[in-house]
Amino acid sequence: MVITLPAPGPGATDDLSGLTVGVEEEFLLVDPDTGYPVPAAADVLADLRVGPWTGQAEFFPTQVETATGVCTELACLGDELTGARRAVREAAVAHGVLPMASGVPVVDGPPPPRSDKARFAAIHERFTAVLEDYQACGCHVHVGVPDPDTAAAVVNHLAPWLPTLLALSVNSPVRSGRDRRHESLRLLDQARFPGAGLPPYFASGADHDEQIARLVDCGVIVDNRMTFWLARRSAHLPTVEVRVADTVQHPWEAVLQAALTRALVRVALDELDRGREGPRLDPQLGAASLWSAARHGIGAAIDPVAGVATTARARIDALLRLTAPALRETGDWAFTRAAVDRLLTKGTGASRQRAALRRGTLIAEVTGVGITGSG
Repeated sequence: MVITLPAPGPGATDDLSGLTVGVEEEFLLVDPDTGYPVPAAADVLADLRVGPWTGQAEFFPTQVETATGVCTELACLGDELTGARRAVREAAVAHGVLPMASGVPVVDGPPPPRSDKARFAAIHERFTAVLEDYQACGCHVHVGVPDPDTAAAVVNHLAPWLPTLLALSVNSPVRSGRDRRHESLRLLDQARFPGAGLPPYFASGADHDEQIARLVDCGVIVDNRMTFWLARRSAHLPTVEVRVADTVQHPWEAVLQAALTRALVRVALDELDRGREGPRLDPQLGAASLWSAARHGIGAAIDPVAGVATTARARIDALLRLTAPALRETGDWAFTRAAVDRLLTKGTGASRQRAALRRGTLIAEVTGVGITGSG
């Protein structure tokens, strides 16, 4: 089964009630032969071809991040994601490295050098050993929700579905050249930070900001830009930001995350219009459901609202039932259904990594960044 990116068509609508979408993707820069991370970000970013997308540095100089522009259709988003990946690959190849689309490095290299930026230095001092080799890469989806109170209420509705979004994106089972039998090692790495995981319940936009300020005052985060919640109101954009997904191997997988996230936001807005607030999750069940997704991917799962063991397939089916009307409204249903079916029948990025590890082609698998084949 081959998945193609969406194209504009008669099913799409122009009026999405302000629900714009954009995606940020993080990539490692690695040696083409060994797969070791290489601190080449400054050179790659200096030569990055400019487009609707932008590029920026990450915590370590072994990583780069791209961000699409603001899109209203998945066709636009898919074009920009593909273009950004091509531009990163072109600039990387010119400096003797390749971009790697994996949630964590698949092989060990020398410890990455620290960034010389003041904010990054302060973060490194705060977290010390936790950050010594934290070269994790994620896929972040932004959906336009400018009102602070509404954005906080939307996050409450999103929280139960974050483990399911993770399960569809898992792409980091290998570290040090070995299969570690977890689908998302990136999520486990991130769990070491204070306040990581599913967001707490927010009574309002002010409550959202107060909870962040409390963490800053307690000295466990540096500023309001670095909360480790997997969904939040963006600190610098008028958006809800969902940061649960691993960096995925193919652009269509990132588009799928965007399609489902935007549809969940639309559902949340509709529920709020009806006076229905999001559920208050039991923190332990919420953490357990996220851990289960990181461990099992599209296998076993936990329903964090009902508090029962289930399967990822059941949670995915429930997610599709919930979001189908919103996806049909925007013309995104056919693509989303086909993309989910592809993952359920052919496997996630984690299963592709394992297969490539057995074949001895792992580095090639994760450095193609989804633009050298059909996926």
